[in-house]
Amino acid sequence: MKLKYSLLLDENGGIIDDLMATRRGDDFYVVVNGATKHGDIHQFETRLPREVVIDYMKEQALLALQGPRAAEALETIIPGVSELSFMEGRSFDWNDQNLWISRSGYTGEDGFEISVPATYAEELADALTANELVKPIGLGARDSLRLEAGLPLYGHDLNHGTTPVMAGLNFAINKRRRADGGFAGAMRILAEIENGPAQKRVGFDVEGRQPVREGALILDDEGNELGKITSGGFSPTLQRPIAMGYVATPFAEAGIKLKLEQRGKLFDATVAAMPFVPHRYHRKGAA
Repeated sequence: MKLKYSLLLDENGGIIDDLMATRRGDDFYVVVNGATKHGDIHQFETRLPREVVIDYMKEQALLALQGPRAAEALETIIPGVSELSFMEGRSFDWNDQNLWISRSGYTGEDGFEISVPATYAEELADALTANELVKPIGLGARDSLRLEAGLPLYGHDLNHGTTPVMAGLNFAINKRRRADGGFAGAMRILAEIENGPAQKRVGFDVEGRQPVREGALILDDEGNELGKITSGGFSPTLQRPIAMGYVATPFAEAGIKLKLEQRGKLFDATVAAMPFVPHRYHRKGAA
């Protein structure tokens, strides 16, 4: 079954959350951000017809296994998962437990997200880390990978003040939606698709070795504020600082040189194409 990256929008076209949705027969399986889950559920309850039943699935836990050898490691305990392609998912059995596994993640790497009954999550994690290929990590590692992959993170690069077009997420609005409209914020979003937004999310190559963090100002040569950095860090792969943020659209073209101001210190930066590091998703038929 195919997964779809989608967006929960407010009436002004701002992003309430980004999410993954899968149609599984008569129901939809939706994975939202953990920090926004209660607000998302409230939106679903408020905006969907009363006859739609929403199951919070409190009894489930979600584990992510990411990396170039993720399929090799997971296949040893759950045969058949390597047959999935990027953005595909289905049910699997493990130790008499039903798991929902999708070949997805938010790192730019090949990998899987595994929905497991919470009472068995530790046992599954132990089974995975028993393989010498698998190591436990924290969100800092995920954050460095998703920044290298040019993936926006909700609460940092996405919020109520950003639209899908500003964020460069036009692909999440399919052709039928663009033709028919009728979705939350459609008037503003379709106008931005047609005419361009006032600001755009861009990447930055930052000179020197010191990373520039969220909240730093983006300036032109005369010191005029053009926007702000929303994510920044030191890239382990590239061995240099990178960042992303929003700038006025005339300054969003790759190669434009700008200044970043952090705590009174100026940094030279160049608008860069994203991703900084190529995605390594597993797609069927790819070389």
